[in-house]
Amino acid sequence: METTSAPWVPDLGNGRYRNPVLYADYSDPDVIRVGDDYYMTASSFNHMPGLPVLHSRDLVNWTLVNHALERLDLPGYDQVQHGKGVWAPSLRHHDGKFWIFFGTPDEGIFMTQAEDPLGAWSAPHLVKAAKGWIDPCPFWDEDGQAYLVHAFAKSRSGIKHILHVCAMSPDGRELLDEGRLIIDGTADHPTLEGPKMYKRDGWYYILAPAGGVATGWQAAFRSKSIYGPYEDQIVLEQGNTGVNGPHQGGWVETPKGESWFLHFQDKGAYGRIIHLQPVEWVDGWPVMGEAPAGSLTGQPVSGWHKPESSGATPPAAPQTSDRFTEGRPGLQWQWQANPQAGWIAAGYPGPGLRLRSAPLGTERLYDAPQLLMQKFAAPAFTAQVQVKPQFGALSERAGLVVLGHKAVHLSLFTAEDGGLCLGRFESLPADSAENAEYAFTDGLVKLAAEAVHLRLTVSDEAVCQLAYSEDGDAFTEMGTSFRLQEGAGAWVGAKFGIYAAACGAGALAEEHGYAHFEEFEVCL
Repeated sequence: METTSAPWVPDLGNGRYRNPVLYADYSDPDVIRVGDDYYMTASSFNHMPGLPVLHSRDLVNWTLVNHALERLDLPGYDQVQHGKGVWAPSLRHHDGKFWIFFGTPDEGIFMTQAEDPLGAWSAPHLVKAAKGWIDPCPFWDEDGQAYLVHAFAKSRSGIKHILHVCAMSPDGRELLDEGRLIIDGTADHPTLEGPKMYKRDGWYYILAPAGGVATGWQAAFRSKSIYGPYEDQIVLEQGNTGVNGPHQGGWVETPKGESWFLHFQDKGAYGRIIHLQPVEWVDGWPVMGEAPAGSLTGQPVSGWHKPESSGATPPAAPQTSDRFTEGRPGLQWQWQANPQAGWIAAGYPGPGLRLRSAPLGTERLYDAPQLLMQKFAAPAFTAQVQVKPQFGALSERAGLVVLGHKAVHLSLFTAEDGGLCLGRFESLPADSAENAEYAFTDGLVKLAAEAVHLRLTVSDEAVCQLAYSEDGDAFTEMGTSFRLQEGAGAWVGAKFGIYAAACGAGALAEEHGYAHFEEFEVCL
């Protein structure tokens, strides 16, 4: 059997898999099958590029193959907007095209499409300008009519627990009416959101999470009419497992008719990690996971036999390590806001990545748009990179960052005497009342070398330790270990990565230097 060096591999190599199938923050996933191929997307919030596109041949082994959104060209998104941006998308294949509908909680509902999911996606089209309309899902019926079902964000609209459906033009570009309330979850399914609509055996089904992100359940609703009335049933809940709040995702069938459900679990600093549940249809209800005899409510499985697929599928996982072979970051990397042309040194062919010391543009590193970050991808792992700065001013900084409820970073800078220094610093969100940046009292080191290896070690429960080495072999810990929590906005898991910036007032970006990052290695 082939192997992969990824820090988390769900395929057990014996025809079975373990959950989660993705130990990474692919929040609010949706999944489809086209032929023998499965595709998935997820929320990306303020991180760009957004709307990740993942591919699998068996629903277990996934790779990151594209992003549908290069940038979010809306006012304010050149700056960091923690917890805003792209919420809960829906992915569909219809009329020979791939479609993604997504909501931004402050601007409205958007649509993008592509004939090839690995190619270029269209610029997002504003389907409905609205504040607090979220979690949209399109549906094309057999008679050619099209609809859009969605939820509401109470923080923006004042409405909660409600699902709403609108008639939609078949080209997905506009809504044709103001819509109707079809499900009110106030009494039995509070915090009802994230709907996905399907049709099976003449029934309209809406699968939707309720009860809250960390504590909720997966509900199913069915009706003979798209406008209801709808019957309801809880089809997945925590039960006696350790998988809290199992819900929000997508139902998909294999070519031979097996049913599966891909959903998230809130795992704190690790974000919303992805589980795969077998589905059995009982009395017209999709019972997910394992259910006691006679029950229509299942609970999550820790592992199962793999879905049937056409041919052997080698173990795979989304990319983490990066050789920067063409002088560009791989698909696993995201900026904290819309990318700018001056952040990567132009014309450098690689190997290695050269980040320019562009002005920080904010008081705190935590809120800097040019942090180049990726998701935690396992409960425990080590990340390491060599940094060689070519600074042009005393204000310039570069280094390794881990970011959750705070940013802790090892940063290189130039001393006034011209030598290279390394410090461990902390940065807090802008709305924090505490100090913006400060160094640990024992956290400053004068380096003899021109380059330094920086390392992050993450152990269970997101306990982090930073270290450095001048030769790449013997590492010295910088400060004590710390436990990270989820990031600002509370919707995003922790991330780690690299940066370069000019942190003080001064010259324009093109007058500054850069930092050269060699191969970035992530392993167990």
